Amino acid sequence: MWCLNLGIPPYQRGIKGVIRTTPRPPLLRGSIKTEMLDINKQLEAIKRGAVDIHSEEELLRKLKANRPLRVKLGVDPTAPDIHLGHTVVLQKLRQFQDLGHQAVLIIGDFTALIGDPSGREKTRPQLSSEDIKRNAQTYLEQVGKVLDTKRLEIVHNSDWLARLTMENIIRLAAEVTVARFIERDDFSHRLKSGTPIGLHEFLYPLLQGQDSVAVRADIELGGTDQIFNLLVGRDLQRSAKMTPQVVLTMPLLVGLDGEQKMSKSYGNHIGLNEPAAEMYGKVMSLADKLMETYFTLLTSVPAGEVKELLAGHPKEAKVRLAREIVTQYYNKTEADKSAERFESVFSRKEAPDEMTQLKVDSSMFKDGKVYLPKLISHSGAVKSNNEAKRLIAQGGVTIDGEKLIDPDAEITVKTGQVLKIGKKNRFYRIEV
Repeated sequence: MWCLNLGIPPYQRGIKGVIRTTPRPPLLRGSIKTEMLDINKQLEAIKRGAVDIHSEEELLRKLKANRPLRVKLGVDPTAPDIHLGHTVVLQKLRQFQDLGHQAVLIIGDFTALIGDPSGREKTRPQLSSEDIKRNAQTYLEQVGKVLDTKRLEIVHNSDWLARLTMENIIRLAAEVTVARFIERDDFSHRLKSGTPIGLHEFLYPLLQGQDSVAVRADIELGGTDQIFNLLVGRDLQRSAKMTPQVVLTMPLLVGLDGEQKMSKSYGNHIGLNEPAAEMYGKVMSLADKLMETYFTLLTSVPAGEVKELLAGHPKEAKVRLAREIVTQYYNKTEADKSAERFESVFSRKEAPDEMTQLKVDSSMFKDGKVYLPKLISHSGAVKSNNEAKRLIAQGGVTIDGEKLIDPDAEITVKTGQVLKIGKKNRFYRIEV
């Protein structure tokens, strides 16, 4: 399923009790031996942007061992694309790599069959194995924009979870009480609202926790909504006679709307596969109040330098942020091009040299004219004629620089005209 094959040997699985693993595996291809940095410097880097470390005392003990720690991050391929919100924990995992520790990326091809219930108001739609495989195919390319894949251990949790027997599952289930599950905010909310909870959803934290046993994790990373699952991993490791993993949580990134967490469903996201210019423009639309968070969680710009940037002109700071992000996911050349395009389009109000062609076919004409809302929705910039009408009434539509404000207008169009839609200045060159 992955184009990178690290040749990871299968772990030994016990038959009785909680599934046990072999002793700590040796360094694998993709692992490197690295001289450990000063503990205080490591701790400063690790704590950057983190919400909670459970516990810092345990983390210090592990760091003092002066060996590469096994730092685990699990990702379920429930969708084909990754956005910047997903990269918050990936950035933290990369920090651990740069500090000389062993990053372990678990592809949750088995847990994706359930779907993580954390923070969900309803049961996730179940995916087929084919959907999961198809989604996973894009993940390595995308995470490789953040992580050093040459130093990355990649495993699939189907390697051990698919082999669980019913006896194994029963013994795992005995590790956590129903009362503890019900105390979860997401489950308790669903129970109070009468929203069904599938029995299979209760299995998810146990299976994620078993991942920690299987890979002998020293540290597990996750978002703040993952805390329950991460702590279950500690419990299962204790039962397996292991030293419990340290749990480190990162905040959920607020999206471009400045209110809700970044999500594709909210339309407030920045995708890793979006064109560089679009990525740059979206960052430039970010509310000033979010800049410090974005610098801290999404870039490696030192904290002192971030403070200086934020003390200066907000636009200059935002330009730096946009350049940092585009450079990371593309390159400096694309960042320069995107910056120049933004300045010409948004500051100098010039139309870009390159823009999307908007084909207007004969079926859209009536008496030689086109219904303006239909033209706007035809572009794909909005989802309906009603949405297009609202945008027109708000002054968000121009043709060749002329603002159109009549939401019921029927207009004459011709090849070569430039249509601009919305505050994000989407440009289209009309072709009749």
